[in-house]
Amino acid sequence: MSAPKKHRENINTGNYIFNKKGEPLIYLIPFAIGLLIFTVYPIINVIIMSFKEGYRLSGSFNGWGIGNYTHVLGDENFISAIKNTFIYVFTVVPISTILSVIVANLLNQKIKGMALFQTAYFLPMVTSSIAVGISWRYMFNLQFGVINWALGLFNIGPIDWLGATAGEAPWNIFVIVIFGIWNMMPFTIILLLSGLQNIDPMYYTAAKVDGANSWKIFKRITVPLLAPTIFLTMIVNMISAFKVYNEVIPFWSGKAGVLGNNLYTMVYWIKETFYSKLRLGYAASASIILFCIILLFTLVQKWIQKKTDY
Repeated sequence: MSAPKKHRENINTGNYIFNKKGEPLIYLIPFAIGLLIFTVYPIINVIIMSFKEGYRLSGSFNGWGIGNYTHVLGDENFISAIKNTFIYVFTVVPISTILSVIVANLLNQKIKGMALFQTAYFLPMVTSSIAVGISWRYMFNLQFGVINWALGLFNIGPIDWLGATAGEAPWNIFVIVIFGIWNMMPFTIILLLSGLQNIDPMYYTAAKVDGANSWKIFKRITVPLLAPTIFLTMIVNMISAFKVYNEVIPFWSGKAGVLGNNLYTMVYWIKETFYSKLRLGYAASASIILFCIILLFTLVQKWIQKKTDY
């Protein structure tokens, strides 16, 4: 009788282990299948496609090699797209982060009517970037734009933000930078507000007892304790900024700047190459280059974060 009893005990033990460790895996199977089909497979396919020279929709190609990468890195428009993207990233991300820290700190104060200001700052989160971009296009208008009107109050002449002069359009990049800063701030403010609300009020109370003013409290307490959240927002925003595309579309009716090619971004170049020109191999290799750039800067930021003493 002892053998069957021991056997039953082993079965019960096996069922317990399965229910505790194996059952959750069953619920993950649908998610894993979706991840493999819609994420892992496309990534692998793009990597393979980037090495297929002369790749066509039918699946045929001329041969294997790095010809796609050579062509892409030798394309003047793509090099211009890299420059424009870097200008956008390294202006929009730092400026929007600094402004968001200031605004989030103000919105975190317990002041009457603050909910109204919070709603106003979060509006871009619930509006279409294309629809809002069209509104901004009228704001940048040379003749009746509110931005030129505001500059006129300081005796600054009207600026042709959306146009070109003698084949040059130096102000076009400022249009998407200004719009990008405004468009990025709401999401950043939300994350920073959550970080601010997790700071123990005891620190502020102790600082006020010691006679610290608002600036010292902000510099010595708020910013250091908020630093992990700031790094997080910068990583997320930098990834998003490298994929800038929607910010370009509404201002010049779908073109990359008033000249048609002066405001290429990496994602815009990839989209045009893939959908309009059907150069699938070029688009795939450019996508891999963009992925590597984003990965590199993300790793650098993570390394800086680890080395930073909070």
